[in-house]
Amino acid sequence: MSDLFGNDAPAPERGNEPRVDAPLADRLRPRDLREIIGQEHLTGPTGAIGRMVAAGKLSSMILWGPPGTGKTSIARLLADAVGMRFVSISAVFSGVADLKKAFAEADKLASAGQGNKVRTLLFVDEIHRFNRAQQDGFLPFVERGTVTLVGATTENPSFELNAALLSRSQVLILERLSHDALEALLARGEALEGPLPLTEEARAALIASADGDGRFLLGQAETLYNAALTEPLDPAALGQFLQRRVAVYDKNREGHYNLISALHKSLRGSDPQAALYYMARMLTAGEEPMYVLRRLVRFASEDIGLADPNALTQCLAAKDAYEFLGSPEGELAIVQACLYLATAPKSNAAYAAQKAAFKSARETGSLMPPQNILNAPTKLMKDIGYGKGYAYDHNSEDGFSGDNYWPEDMEPQTYYEPAERGFERKVKERIDYWSRLRSERQTRASKDA
Repeated sequence: MSDLFGNDAPAPERGNEPRVDAPLADRLRPRDLREIIGQEHLTGPTGAIGRMVAAGKLSSMILWGPPGTGKTSIARLLADAVGMRFVSISAVFSGVADLKKAFAEADKLASAGQGNKVRTLLFVDEIHRFNRAQQDGFLPFVERGTVTLVGATTENPSFELNAALLSRSQVLILERLSHDALEALLARGEALEGPLPLTEEARAALIASADGDGRFLLGQAETLYNAALTEPLDPAALGQFLQRRVAVYDKNREGHYNLISALHKSLRGSDPQAALYYMARMLTAGEEPMYVLRRLVRFASEDIGLADPNALTQCLAAKDAYEFLGSPEGELAIVQACLYLATAPKSNAAYAAQKAAFKSARETGSLMPPQNILNAPTKLMKDIGYGKGYAYDHNSEDGFSGDNYWPEDMEPQTYYEPAERGFERKVKERIDYWSRLRSERQTRASKDA
């Protein structure tokens, strides 16, 4: 066996062995940081955890990573590695009273006489479930060193933890377990329980189904062991035997925003295959189809616009089709809209024009339009010049008067600049044509004056 830094070292002695009837994941729980799989970027000699263990001193930290990647095991083994007392609290089951008790005990042990002081590592699982006020309660004890806080979360700390707590902690990111890491973990289970009743192809499919979650993989393996199968299963039989894994996706939190961002950017990058993949990820994970449709409608205007005016029509038609058919039949219409958007010519000219025009309107919102284009519904308004001199374009040469429609105290602006792509190429030709006519008529009017 190798030590934390890859050097040969004796295997750690067994202690507090789990019961023989304990779940497989518990029986395989690492007994030493050397046995942690898949997080070498943290536990290796140049990793944050490796450096702290080598120095024999821990700082408060937040372990952020997907389920089944070893957060709890790392926290417990860290305390062992540096000789600290380990106290564990779950934010799901614990409240303020539990926290006060843990802090009081840690404070008492930290204040003991010389030689009797005990340092406490307080592990808080699902720390994001504590509200902001409860999170503030950690601060004085962390600052004084009463406890070294190790929090575990599956959620983005930037969104779920307050800034004061983050400023006093190091955020360490655990990676989803790779195929090789899951393979090594499964091999440990087989060394304990014997070969799984699977063909090689089914074994690979089982590892892939874990989606980086070691705990889930061991749970599925234990299900297979408990079944006492007499013949190896192939991938098809395995799929029928095991329940399909529910995608790890919380549509109210970060996974939701990550996937919609990936979908939007894949559409913008004209990659229909990737766009379809991310949309499928969302829908199979339980995302509301109408939300996906709303995002597609937004994309049609923001990133395609007049480069293909049919893009917006396709999205609205998909919405109507889905409302008419429901799931799962109506989801094909969403797929069609997604593929249309990904393969359509792209232009953000309308989006850029909106931002520029809105900014200009906020800055010049008090300027009056020129009187000649104002309505004159009353005699008084007509007498003071409203509507006087208005040139009716349909009565003008080429159906275009070339008049000035801007406030007197404002220079004409250019907000919308069509791209040379798709239908906007035609739009650009029209705008350029009108610009030439306007320039010619203004030059002619200036000479006549």
